[in-house]
Amino acid sequence: MNTKHIFHSLMGLAVATVSLTSLTGCIEETEPTTVATEPQIQESASAAEAFLMAMPAYFNHFTDNGWHHGFGYGAMMYIRDLMTGDMNHSSTNYSSHFYYWSRNKYQGDGYIFGQFIFNYYYEFVLTANNMIGAVNPETATDKQLGYLGAGLAFRALLYLDMARCYEFLPNDKTSNINVDGNDVLHLTVPIVTAEMDQAAATNNPRASRETMKEFIENDLNDAEKYIVNLPSTNGNVLPDLACVYGLKARLYMWVEDYANAEKYARLAINTAKTGVMNETDCTNVTTGFNDITKWMWGSQMTSEDDVVQTGIINWASWLTNQTTFGYTGYGASNMPFNCIDKNMYERISDTDFRKLEFKAPEGSPLADKVLQIPAVKQLAEENMPAYAAVKFRPAQGNAEDYQIGAATAFPVMRVEEMYFIEAEAAAHQDAARGKDLLTSFMTTYRDKAYQTKKTSKDEVVEEIVFQKRVELWGEGQTFFDIKRLNYSVTRGYPGTNWNDALTRFNTNGRPAWMNFVMVKTEANNNQALVGWNNPDPSDLYTPWNE
Repeated sequence: MNTKHIFHSLMGLAVATVSLTSLTGCIEETEPTTVATEPQIQESASAAEAFLMAMPAYFNHFTDNGWHHGFGYGAMMYIRDLMTGDMNHSSTNYSSHFYYWSRNKYQGDGYIFGQFIFNYYYEFVLTANNMIGAVNPETATDKQLGYLGAGLAFRALLYLDMARCYEFLPNDKTSNINVDGNDVLHLTVPIVTAEMDQAAATNNPRASRETMKEFIENDLNDAEKYIVNLPSTNGNVLPDLACVYGLKARLYMWVEDYANAEKYARLAINTAKTGVMNETDCTNVTTGFNDITKWMWGSQMTSEDDVVQTGIINWASWLTNQTTFGYTGYGASNMPFNCIDKNMYERISDTDFRKLEFKAPEGSPLADKVLQIPAVKQLAEENMPAYAAVKFRPAQGNAEDYQIGAATAFPVMRVEEMYFIEAEAAAHQDAARGKDLLTSFMTTYRDKAYQTKKTSKDEVVEEIVFQKRVELWGEGQTFFDIKRLNYSVTRGYPGTNWNDALTRFNTNGRPAWMNFVMVKTEANNNQALVGWNNPDPSDLYTPWNE
C-alpha cells in the first residue's frame, strides 16, 4: 500500500462547517456535519441532543482509510502507548497497521500515519465546536448551558492531547531550529474555534505553549461554570464536574504548575462519583476493564457501531489480547499480543495485584494466579506468551463473538490517575509529602506490603510515575509523562522481550519521535504553517543489538 496518501485540509474543513447554517433533516444524526442556528437549538431538543451525543460518538469514529487502525480515540491511546517503552507486540505478524509508530518510520509530513492522527483530532474538534457554536450562554436554558459545558470539556481534552503531542521539546536527535531556520520550541498546534472564519483559518499559526494553556484554561473555567447544569452523563460517556477538575489537573501538570495540579487532582477525587477499582474490578474475566461505571469518563461501544460491525477494527480487536476475532490474540496462528516490557514487569512487586493483569512467565509463583477467560483458557496456555496483558477483557468476557465481545468500553479518565497526579505534584514541591501520598494510595488500594526507600525529589517523582505507568498501562497516558519529564525509552537490553528488533531503541532522554509532525496538506492551506513544522524524527535511531 502507498504510505504517501494525503487527502484534504482538516482545519479548512472544520471552519467551513462551523458556520451557523440551517439544519435540514440531518438533525437526528449522531455525527452532524452542519450546525444548527441558535433558535433551532432552543426549539428542538432532538437537535441539541444530536450535537451533544455526537461528541462521545466520535470516540469510536470509524475511519476507512485502507489501514485497519481507524477505530477512533482508542487508536490514539494505543499509538501513544506503542511509542513508549511500556507496551510492545510479541511478534510483527499482522501488526503492520501500527508498527510504524513503534518503529519510528514514516513519521514525516508526507505520510498517512501522521495525517490519520491530525485529521482525527481536528474532525473531533469540529464536532465539539458544533456544540459550542450552537449555544449562546447569554440566552441559553440551564440544560443548554450543561450541553455547552460538555462541549467545552471535550474541546479542552482534545487540545490538551494535541498540545502535548505536537509541542516541540528538546531531545537527543533533532534541534528546535528546523530545516527552514525557524525556532519551533514550545509551539503546539493552531487553535480552531467555533467563531473562526475561513480567512483566519488560512493564516492560523501554531499556538505557543502559553497561548494554548490560556485557551484550554478558559475553556475549562467556562466548563466548570456550565457543566453542573448537565442533566446526565449518559452512563459516563459525557464528562461531569469531576472530569473538568481532572482535565485541569492534567493541564497544570503539563505547564508544571504543581500547586494547581495538586489542588485540582484532589478536587477531582473528592467530586468523582466513582471510587478506586479493587482487585476484583481489575481482574474479573467478565467485567475487567470493560465496565464504564467504574470510571469517571469513558467510551462505550454498542453492537450497532461501525467499529464493532467491522469485526476487527475496534478496541477489543487490538487491545484485549483474548479474542478469537481480533488482530491481537487467537484469531489466527502467530497473532501478536500486546505485552508489558519485561523490565517493567519484573519491577512490579509480586504482592501488587496489578501484576496479575499480565501473564506470568513459566515458573513464576504467580503463574497459576493469572485469571484467563474460560472459553479460551487452553488457547492462553498454549499460545499466549509471557508478559502478555489480560487487563482489558472483551465485553461480557465473550472472546468468540465480535458482536458481543467488541461492544465494549474503554477508560478516558479514571480517579486513580488523579491520585498519582496529586502525589507527583506534591513531590515536586515536597518529596516527603509526595512519597507519603504514594505510599498511602498503594498500601490502601494496590499492595498492602508496598514501601519505597526513595527519598530525593527526582527519585520519588520517578517512583510515583512508575507506579502510575503500571496503573494506566494501555490507557494512553504514559507518553505524556515520559515526554514531559524528559525520561528515556529503553527497549534494548539483555533478555529483552521486544521481539521486533527494529523497535529496540534506547534514547537519551525523551525520544525525538514524541514531537509529532504536522501533515503537509495543512501548510498547503494555511500559510502561517509554512516553514514552521517540527523536524522529521523518522529513522534517526539505530536499533540495539545484543
